Amino acid sequence: MARTVLFVMTGSNQWTLKDGTKHPTGFWAEEAVAPFEIFRDAGLDVTVATPGGVRPPVDEGSLSAENAGSAQAAVHFRDVIENAPEFQNPIALSAVNLADFDAVFVPGGHGPMEDLAVDADAGTILTSAKQADLPVGIVCHGPAILLSAVDSNGQSLFAGKTVTAFTNVEEQQAGLADQAPWLLQDRLTDAGLKVLADEPWAPHIETDGSLFTGQNPASSAPLATALVERLGKAN
Repeated sequence: MARTVLFVMTGSNQWTLKDGTKHPTGFWAEEAVAPFEIFRDAGLDVTVATPGGVRPPVDEGSLSAENAGSAQAAVHFRDVIENAPEFQNPIALSAVNLADFDAVFVPGGHGPMEDLAVDADAGTILTSAKQADLPVGIVCHGPAILLSAVDSNGQSLFAGKTVTAFTNVEEQQAGLADQAPWLLQDRLTDAGLKVLADEPWAPHIETDGSLFTGQNPASSAPLATALVERLGKAN
């Protein structure tokens, strides 16, 4: 039977900024499509889960030619997102039985900062994955989901872990740092995680035990490849 990766994805198409206004968002196309294709090519099945089982919304900004890398890439990303059944028919996070999966992957985009960062079901999934030593890959803004996994005292279950994530510098260069209600690098650091930052926009992944993290969109494919390699070694 094929091994299966659980894609935990945002269900939010907006991000509440510091002044209360809503910024259109969702998941970042490359961060979902590139790993999805790497997993599929490796013979892995993918199941998508979102809060409430809603169809994950793509950040339309990630489908511009500039942000996708080329017009051809943008068309390809949209085609996969709109036609792959995995993205069309998600299950609810509350319905996930983690025993059915061999790994967890969390794409980024600003959406996870709105919902996954505070979602109790997301926290339960990560807690169970940590207890089972299940490989978990999280990229860019996706590490916001780590904030959902806390103990009875509200302390992070991932405190002390070394990770990377979308950095303050990258947020500033992207133009949204001043409007953000909080910055991911700061919030993860405050939660007790050790956040390592490399050059802005360059591929960068960190591995700490079964936790794999990537800094930015360019890190998506290397992160997925590292996760496939880990699953291969577990065979």
